[in-house]
Amino acid sequence: MKSIKLIIALFVFSTTIQAQRINKIFIKEKGASIVTSFLLSENVVIQVAQDGSIAKWGIDRYSDRGTDYIQRPLEAYTGRVEYYTEKENEAFRGKIKYIGNTMLTYYASFDEKTMVGKLKSIGPIKITYNTVYDDATAVGKIKSIGQMNYTYYSSFDNDAFKGKIKATGNVGLTYYSSTDDKAYAGKIKSFNNVGFSYYSSLDQPSLRGAQKTGNTLQVVNGITYYLWQ
Repeated sequence: MKSIKLIIALFVFSTTIQAQRINKIFIKEKGASIVTSFLLSENVVIQVAQDGSIAKWGIDRYSDRGTDYIQRPLEAYTGRVEYYTEKENEAFRGKIKYIGNTMLTYYASFDEKTMVGKLKSIGPIKITYNTVYDDATAVGKIKSIGQMNYTYYSSFDNDAFKGKIKATGNVGLTYYSSTDDKAYAGKIKSFNNVGFSYYSSLDQPSLRGAQKTGNTLQVVNGITYYLWQ
């Protein structure tokens, strides 16, 4: 009987872990902003901004599709939702504690000041942040999600892309610099070694800065990336 209970417990634990994963990453504002989307059980989606706040959450009934070209508004979730009480640490009291069986935790008021109140974990997935000991342009931004590291261009890099996302795991981004044509300076130059090109300031006004080549939707390592210029 004990062995049967152990097998059931291991199965539930394994299912719970598999239920939470990164399914989409949105690169916005020419790389200046990144939003990471987590897919939980029951098609619940949590979108987390690079500063560790929850941008939005809800149901996306089709979010488990391999490649999804349509961005639909999230529907309200009617399942179990619990919140941290007034007896909890002030940094996260009143914030969401459970969505279904997924527990959310946050950094407390006694943690490093740049992390206070930010998401610490979504189910078993841990989230860390850059601290005051890291480069100034990255302080407070997500440093890692689970085993995937997030890196950013530093304050010593070109003005057109300093502070922008440089890589998520082994997926890298480069940008056109401030010395490039003003119509596309600062825009994505390559993503995962796939190049992007744009119409220049010498082209007709209606085309200047418009994308010529490059795919703004790419699937890498099972994650769908949306590149919004």
